[in-house]
Amino acid sequence: MSLSSGERESAVSPGDLADRVTEDYAVQFGEQPEGVWFAPGRVNLIGEHTDYNGGFVLPFALSTGVAVAAGRDGAGITVWSRQRGGRAVTAPGDDLVPGAVGGWAAYPLGMAWALAAAGYPPGGTAIAIDADLAIGAGLSSSAALECAVGLALAELHGLAVTRPELAALASRAENEFAGAPTGIMDQSAALLCRAGHALLLDCRSGAAQDVPLDPGAVGLTLLVIDTGVRHALNDGRYAARRRSCEEAARALGVASLRDLTDCPEAVSELADPELRRRARHVVTENRRVLAAAELLRRGELAAVGPLLTDSHASLRDDFEISWPHADVTVDSALAAGAAGARMTGGGFGGSVIALVPAGQADQVTAAIAGAFAREGWPPARVMPAVPSPSGRRLR
Repeated sequence: MSLSSGERESAVSPGDLADRVTEDYAVQFGEQPEGVWFAPGRVNLIGEHTDYNGGFVLPFALSTGVAVAAGRDGAGITVWSRQRGGRAVTAPGDDLVPGAVGGWAAYPLGMAWALAAAGYPPGGTAIAIDADLAIGAGLSSSAALECAVGLALAELHGLAVTRPELAALASRAENEFAGAPTGIMDQSAALLCRAGHALLLDCRSGAAQDVPLDPGAVGLTLLVIDTGVRHALNDGRYAARRRSCEEAARALGVASLRDLTDCPEAVSELADPELRRRARHVVTENRRVLAAAELLRRGELAAVGPLLTDSHASLRDDFEISWPHADVTVDSALAAGAAGARMTGGGFGGSVIALVPAGQADQVTAAIAGAFAREGWPPARVMPAVPSPSGRRLR
């Protein structure tokens, strides 16, 4: 649905999503599922492209996500998705190897492969998939899919895997089976976040801390603006940024750019100007994450706004992964009174997050709508982002 001033996009409730995917399962597989599981998308408040550099991130879970209805069935894994044209994909469990499956099915089947490779082989399973989370919008629909499937497989087949371990396996599925070289942030957010909190995650050690994040309590709201520009994390550009970071770390003699968090001046030693820009973003972004977490602990959410805007400038100028629609959205939101705004996600398309005084949400939405209309772009979609619970069984 297109949005105009004062309107918001409404998501399907988890209960309605569970009803819908249960019905889909019954139609496709001729029986009722044994259960329905859900994993949310996420917004990264701040901390972009720091996760695979062993750094810090500060995501929170959304109320929207991916639901799967599942039941034990036969020897292989069959997956069917309402969003993918209703074509089922089946793979025998012993044929699940990287490269054997492409496209959307690589994400749920990769989860089954990662579990088996770690010594948690799932039995035959039929899975129906539904979502109220936009694909390619930078809200981590792929991780939500992996984690919902992982929760279903673990419970159906009695696999004694912890949530942190399941997050790591879902990340492995995305990296090695689906071919998207992401870090562990998205899966950790889908499985570890708490309502009313962001998750401060140290991506090197795995240590996680809940940090209070309740915008409504301080007269603010977080808006997610889906710009409508789609991206794919396995198209090579994300991987190129990761290679640049690794090359910069080697040139500076450190294991990862995380090691430079306390000495950002070391980045100036890089002779290559492109590597210098890439490294400068990562090092300064880590510092912004830690500063934002401390402000949240002190209840100073409004003061996080300038950090968001600084993050966007760094992603645009130093990491060079923003896109015109995101830049226009950020500029329009700030001009209309937002405390801060930035692109969120892997880049090259997707969404923007804006921190807005609650009374100015309609004004910001209208400003973005007007800017898109002047550019001749399709309308952006806006929704409030409420820090929500992590993945769980719905029924």
